[in-house]
Amino acid sequence: MRGSFKVSAPGKLFLLGEHAVLHGQFALVCAVTQRMTIIVKMRSDSSIRISSDLGEFSTDLQNIQSHPRFRFIISAVSSQANYLHTGFDLKIESDFSAHVGLGSSAAVTAATMAALFEMGNRERNPLDIFQAALETVQKIQGTASGADLAACVYGGIVSYRMQPLFLEKLNYSYPLTVVYSGTKLPTTKVIRIVEQKRRRHPELYASIFTLMGESARQAAQAIKQSKWQKVGELLNINHGLMDAIGVNNRILSDIVYLLRRESEILGSKISGSGLGDCVIGLGSIQQDLSYQILPVEISDEGIVFE
Repeated sequence: MRGSFKVSAPGKLFLLGEHAVLHGQFALVCAVTQRMTIIVKMRSDSSIRISSDLGEFSTDLQNIQSHPRFRFIISAVSSQANYLHTGFDLKIESDFSAHVGLGSSAAVTAATMAALFEMGNRERNPLDIFQAALETVQKIQGTASGADLAACVYGGIVSYRMQPLFLEKLNYSYPLTVVYSGTKLPTTKVIRIVEQKRRRHPELYASIFTLMGESARQAAQAIKQSKWQKVGELLNINHGLMDAIGVNNRILSDIVYLLRRESEILGSKISGSGLGDCVIGLGSIQQDLSYQILPVEISDEGIVFE
């Protein structure tokens, strides 16, 4: 094992199937060009020192303590502690803010888990890294589909189902326009809101989730055939389904329809859990909007070691 190394993982964007993926349906998620980088330097003692823009934290491999700002990293380290023989310094560098919904938690967890596999002299098997990272996220959040982690680990566009597990990387790409709405609710909070509504109308929500999943499956097939116009139409349909489960608002709707006015945009919808965060448009536009456009592109790269 090297005395120092870097490992990075991309951020992600949901294309289709948000919320439905938590109910056994298909989702479509992609890696993006913005990345989270972990810089590791091995130590001769058992100390663990973590630093990032969020601050610094120290603990010890023999008595691992947690910290709320680094809970995903510490949980990952705890899960792999039996494979580690010395401490390490771990520095986190990010191309994107945690306040924008590009999956910072998933990216840092995927990158950290990959680094821990390297430190533990374990085979860099993407599926093993993915499953170990998913266990970490589920331990912290309680509810997590793993779709975002799949994109972070494998890169590209990923067709994904949680149960039974289905994970297929699609080696295709298309320009995106990603617009930030200006606000973001924590994903776990939005999931709780949707779950409260689902309990009042379980059969209707089950039908909506089925439609979401089927459209994600159809979109994956359309991408394989380069039928991007159909993918755009499926995005439009899914925005209506997101509205139906209660995660749309006026600002998101305004952005969606601003994008649809543009001839280069094949379709648009909420990306992510909703009630804030981002809207995606399939295609690129030249003119500015009255909202922040994020410089995001689909990336074929997943986890990368240096």
